[in-house]
Amino acid sequence: MNKTPSDEYLEKAKQLSKEETERLLSRMRNKLLRRLADKKMSSLEVVAIQLEIEDEDLNEWRNKWAELKKKAKAK
Repeated sequence: MNKTPSDEYLEKAKQLSKEETERLLSRMRNKLLRRLADKKMSSLEVVAIQLEIEDEDLNEWRNKWAELKKKAKAK
């Protein structure tokens, strides 16, 4: 994972409350945790990447759900 956070997600990460940031950190993937632990990335960068990953996953889930609904209506 050679991902760097986009400016958009860095801004979103800056606006999160401490509690929201902690929730994101608790759902973080292992590679991101290692980068944070090794201080290769700041916590803000790691949170921004996690936000981006979760947004991508959510959009993928929504697309799949829409396809399933469309198939169910066709039956």
